[in-house]
Amino acid sequence: MNIGIFTDSYSPVISGVVTSAKILKKELENLGHNVTIVTVKHPELKVEEEKNILRLPSIPFLPLKTQRVGSVYSAKIWRKIKKLNLDIIHTQTEFSIGLFGRIVAKRLGIPVIHTYHTMYEDYVHYVAPTSMLKPAAGFAKRVSKAYCKDCNAVIVPTSKVKEKLEEYGLKHDFVEIIPTGIDLEPFKRENHSSEEGDLLRAKLGLNKENKVVLFIGRIAREKSIDVVINAVKTLIEEDKNVRMLIVGDGPALDELKELAGKLSISDYIIFAGEKPWKDVGKYYQLGDVFVSASVTETQGLTFSEAMAAKVPVIAKYDKNLEDILKHEKNGLIFKEDHELSIILKALLNDNDKGSKIAQQAYDEIEPLSSKHFGKTVSNLYSEVIELHDQNKIEKTV
Repeated sequence: MNIGIFTDSYSPVISGVVTSAKILKKELENLGHNVTIVTVKHPELKVEEEKNILRLPSIPFLPLKTQRVGSVYSAKIWRKIKKLNLDIIHTQTEFSIGLFGRIVAKRLGIPVIHTYHTMYEDYVHYVAPTSMLKPAAGFAKRVSKAYCKDCNAVIVPTSKVKEKLEEYGLKHDFVEIIPTGIDLEPFKRENHSSEEGDLLRAKLGLNKENKVVLFIGRIAREKSIDVVINAVKTLIEEDKNVRMLIVGDGPALDELKELAGKLSISDYIIFAGEKPWKDVGKYYQLGDVFVSASVTETQGLTFSEAMAAKVPVIAKYDKNLEDILKHEKNGLIFKEDHELSIILKALLNDNDKGSKIAQQAYDEIEPLSSKHFGKTVSNLYSEVIELHDQNKIEKTV
């Protein structure tokens, strides 16, 4: 198949949507498909021509400076796309490039599949003042419904997202739950030497006695990292060997540093900054436990990454977790913020329990592998193309 993946977010930006698109491209190509990425230009990208990547002009998205907004149409890119003989288009975002994907699919007379990655109602605080949050959330719901309803199929990462779209009023016969897979290999412990880990620990000021509470991801308010920091404060009062390692960057970074200062635990919280994806696997090896208090994840790829690294996961309850974590089996779940410090303390003081949970999670990780993800999406493409061709024949008869 000749496949076009249309996305507003791609390299050099680092995000869950970017990771998902890159993994999908790689696995589809491994299956023998031809994949072209259509995305936005980025000022940090110095390469003019990239193999199988087409970029439209873009401008900064002011509320989120790391993001770009692309043109809805480019005659130059359209001429290049026509030569690709695409069989199907897969959009990853609902806005500029996503809309361009819809235009292209209609012109070419081919089906379009959409992956709904982001629950926008949880992110409207970035673009709307407090007084307008409710109307903005309502607008986000209407946009989501309008975009998805005319696609030939919609992919969602969890059952919670599917139910949310139904709450928005979306009625669609072809909504498939397909979790984004990850390449497990970069996170597995056997692929990292102890010497490498020792060097990284020393660089970060960690010693072998430290118990490391790990968070990796975007540093933003909706991630509720402050909840974890407050819990770690309680642990530090009893055990001075506890450290929290935060890997990532984002708009809430300064707020969290200020919070650590107010709690007088700045020396115990390590802000490592954003790291290239190729290096992230090294940082998982440093964690004794991976913790997330966010309830806005549509899937939470970092959970899967931690599981592949055999790091036990603690997360705040959210319906999305029902597809990933089972309490006391392959992870631990807390419902109230005050419970986190209790669960953390118990796990850090019980190595056998942590190892057992981590191993159980590792044993169940294969359905979340990138290979499984690629095969499942490829099969869906074939099904959608066949159905689309049948409908075209029926309309001409």
